[in-house]
Amino acid sequence: MTAAVRPKAGPPRAYRFPAFERQTLGNGIRLIVAPVPKLPVVSMMAIIEAGAICDPAGREGLAQLTASALIEGTRTLDGPELTERLEGIGGSVDPSADWDYVAASTTVMSARAPAALALLAEILTVPSFPEREIERLRSERHSELLQQRAEPRGLADEMFSRFLYGPGSRYAEPEGGNERSILSITRDDIIAFHRDRYRPGGTTLIIAGDISLDTVVQMVEANFGSWTGSATHAPVIHDQAASITRRVYVVGKDDAPQSELRIGHVGVPRSHPDYFRVVIMNAILGGLFSSRINLNLREVHAYTYGAYSHYDWRRGAGPFVVSTAVKSDVTDGAVREVLHEIDRIREAEPTVEELSLATSYLDGVFPIRYETTSAIAGALASLVVYGLPDDYFDRYRENIRSVTSADVLAAARQHLHPEQLQFAVVGDPNAVRAPLERLQLGPTMLFDSEGKPLQ
Repeated sequence: MTAAVRPKAGPPRAYRFPAFERQTLGNGIRLIVAPVPKLPVVSMMAIIEAGAICDPAGREGLAQLTASALIEGTRTLDGPELTERLEGIGGSVDPSADWDYVAASTTVMSARAPAALALLAEILTVPSFPEREIERLRSERHSELLQQRAEPRGLADEMFSRFLYGPGSRYAEPEGGNERSILSITRDDIIAFHRDRYRPGGTTLIIAGDISLDTVVQMVEANFGSWTGSATHAPVIHDQAASITRRVYVVGKDDAPQSELRIGHVGVPRSHPDYFRVVIMNAILGGLFSSRINLNLREVHAYTYGAYSHYDWRRGAGPFVVSTAVKSDVTDGAVREVLHEIDRIREAEPTVEELSLATSYLDGVFPIRYETTSAIAGALASLVVYGLPDDYFDRYRENIRSVTSADVLAAARQHLHPEQLQFAVVGDPNAVRAPLERLQLGPTMLFDSEGKPLQ
């Protein structure tokens, strides 16, 4: 019996992102509406210019704490009543702040859209910020930070950023603040931050689903029309590196059986014109399971279950970082192999197979990422936050497929800087320090789990 021949894949089908319309109301609030009538659901997302980058010095974590407190009560509803109202219409709101913005979103049946938008408006414009709930949120965040001291993975992420960025950079501290700053935040701080940052002039409402622009305008005018306030100034982003020469930072976890490694340097902003070239270059280097770094450390040397690299895309220059966890006695070997792969991708163009695998994967998964109204709203949010062109999603696959092997090599040479790499290792100093020093990577410094230098 002859085995069936596996059919070849056909050409990728054309894809077009849902059409959307823009409008700005009299008070400055911006609307983006994407009618998607396939199902009777509507997703709403408010984007506010109040991300962690806006935190004042010494109050790191204020943006996240303010966003979390929005849902704890309003001028007319306490927290449980607000939750009950949302559950009654089949929705929920969980506001959150990342580096660049605050997002508050919900998805409901189309018939419930007016009620959902009314509650969303109340949450954003007239929160009550109960003192008791603020104290609870502050204590929860403080406990999370203390717990992180015993969890090597989170500790490595935090310490790498702290060592990577220079003095005065907000990026040197976690999005959610540190143990000292969280405890210093008061209700008055939150009220002032909300007053200064939560304004219609700095807000975009994105609505995707079974609804029209005219209907949305009427709903927004009814619920947000009396809200006033122009946009506030954009924060100054300090994203300079603390060092442009190699340094090794060992964060001591005595008797730890393995090391958490973070290797990298300051990357590039999301708005950089080489974005697509960098994405493909990183996919080949360490962004996919089949990437060079993962195959080297996992398959060839059996150092780890997984090793990856990524660029953290922000308005400012977020970090480029290679992350992995390895047994203590192969820490130096893992570092050596990561350096080898970074050097190798800067020396020659990738193979046709490597390039095809990376571009085909990113091209192929792109359409399925935007099958729901909430995903569409989230995609439109990225246009707002990063100032991307309206045809960005229609041209995404074309831009991915247009990257060549020569482009990958050029991106690696321009945006990977081996001489600037910083090495953060959370592990047993007695096991890892001497082998790392023999690699002659740069000065080696020892710290405790709070980031305090040790002799």
